[in-house]
Amino acid sequence: MQLWRRGRDSQLVSHTTTARQDEDLLDAYSAAVVGTVEAVSPSVVHVQVRGARMGRLAQGSGSGTILSPDGIVLTNNHVVEGASAIDLSLTDGRRIGARVLGRDPDTDIAVLRAETGDRLPAARLGNSKKVRPGQIAIAIGNPFGFESTVTAGIVSAVGRSLRAQNGRLIGDVIQTDAALNPGNSGGPLVNSRAEVIGVNTAVIMGAQGICFSVASNTAQHVLTQVLQHGRVRRARLGIAGDQVHLPQRLRAKTGLTQESGVRVVEVQPGSPAMAGGLEPGDVIVGLDKEVVTGIDDIARILDGTRIDKRVTIRVLREGALATFEIVPTERLPER
Repeated sequence: MQLWRRGRDSQLVSHTTTARQDEDLLDAYSAAVVGTVEAVSPSVVHVQVRGARMGRLAQGSGSGTILSPDGIVLTNNHVVEGASAIDLSLTDGRRIGARVLGRDPDTDIAVLRAETGDRLPAARLGNSKKVRPGQIAIAIGNPFGFESTVTAGIVSAVGRSLRAQNGRLIGDVIQTDAALNPGNSGGPLVNSRAEVIGVNTAVIMGAQGICFSVASNTAQHVLTQVLQHGRVRRARLGIAGDQVHLPQRLRAKTGLTQESGVRVVEVQPGSPAMAGGLEPGDVIVGLDKEVVTGIDDIARILDGTRIDKRVTIRVLREGALATFEIVPTERLPER
């Protein structure tokens, strides 16, 4: 009887210890989320927009993050596109105007300047290259107009790709299951160190917990370019093309290992491509030392560092490999 009681007491102690450990774990998770929210929420703003879209007067809203005390704000391009007036609402009740410093439709990032002389609470950008699947992800924003709404989850995946509204492919996108809703767009995705690791941009409608954020390193690049040039500078060849499959026999003949390339459909008159000798029907398979399998590869490679710099393009012409040297010019920003 005494042995039975000892065994039962041991089980009770074990259950009690496990319960306390669970409570400690829950408290640690809660403390991480609460501490992060308290640190970052003051820098999250409700972005309200008035302007013309599709030829009609329209109003919209989203979220944004203050990144410097003098009023630099990061949000989504689609939140402020076509805006004629922008207002920012802070968590302390202040309402201030803002203007667009620069937009980048290719990454769905926009940079605003708050029009105030006051010092504002600012968040800090983290290094998205250090983000790992499974770590805590906290989204803060204003879904459906409910200000300072917090959702938490984990990073589901990194290195995803997502189409921007202009059709360009956004690379290095973070997938999370932290719930996002209309109005969260432009708000921060934050880690447990209160660092902004992404800019919330999209959800998969009808899916459960599949949400996407543009990585903070991409946002940092856009921010730097906008502050330096007023836009993100990119290079252009001056072609229209489509992705085509490369037959196995052709790959074996030429020594190529990739399964696709970009067929040149059109060469624009006076373009770098025309000056360099590209012709309709050529299939681009490489640009400098990088492999080209689709249009998105060309768009990714032709960044601002390639403007007015000689690049080497490998193409298939009449079943044989050929090499051309082209000097890309700057791609004009979209209006």
